Amino acid sequence: MIDTHAHIYLPDFAETIDQVLQRAHEVGITDIIMPSIRFDSHGLMQQMPDSPVKLHQTAGIHPCDVTDTINKNALESWCASEEVVAIGESGLDYYWSKDHISLQKASLRLHCSLSKSLRKPIILHNRESTADMLDIIESEQDGSLNGVWHCFNGTVEEGKRAIDLGLYLGIGGVVTFKNGGVDKTVMELPLERMILETDSPYLAPVPHRGKQNEPSYIQLVAIKLSELFDLSLKEIDEITTANARQLFPRI
Repeated sequence: MIDTHAHIYLPDFAETIDQVLQRAHEVGITDIIMPSIRFDSHGLMQQMPDSPVKLHQTAGIHPCDVTDTINKNALESWCASEEVVAIGESGLDYYWSKDHISLQKASLRLHCSLSKSLRKPIILHNRESTADMLDIIESEQDGSLNGVWHCFNGTVEEGKRAIDLGLYLGIGGVVTFKNGGVDKTVMELPLERMILETDSPYLAPVPHRGKQNEPSYIQLVAIKLSELFDLSLKEIDEITTANARQLFPRI
């Protein structure tokens, strides 16, 4: 299994990171992708300990941290680094603040441009901004843009549109929430365009909901998908792992 979205470099894991990585290894996780939030995320990722699981870095500025014009040259240099496997996470977030929407949109377009020029997939954050996000992706799509709608929680129609635009859907703990509705939506969409993620330390799946999430819990997401698609856990693992390696060829 591959956890395609886990912020395990954050201070939340400072005291437990060795055990967290060992538990991930024990449930069969081979790779973890660590999405960036700010420029200082790079330094934190560089400080990660030796791991039984392969750890991969991304480069980008989270929309909630876009409060001013981004230093384009600095971002481009960072994204071009050999160790960076993807761009982001970028995107739009209208839940926490609508004070910097124009800056968020400009940032998303910049990240899309870097994704295309560097041939690295983009990781997209979206909260209460689905229409605007997909409209921007559509306007930026020239056949060379690909990426993932992280923490997918859209409708069937929005999911199909995202897939048509070249995106994969990141499926995490929300799919296990009893009244979230994501499980019913996911059943109507192709498994061949889904990848697994945890968004650790956030959005822990049931029965750990409300507690700190970690990559080993991705197995609970896979189990839920096996129930929804009536497939074995092994089949879910194989399909989603192949999808992740297709989207992230540098891992």
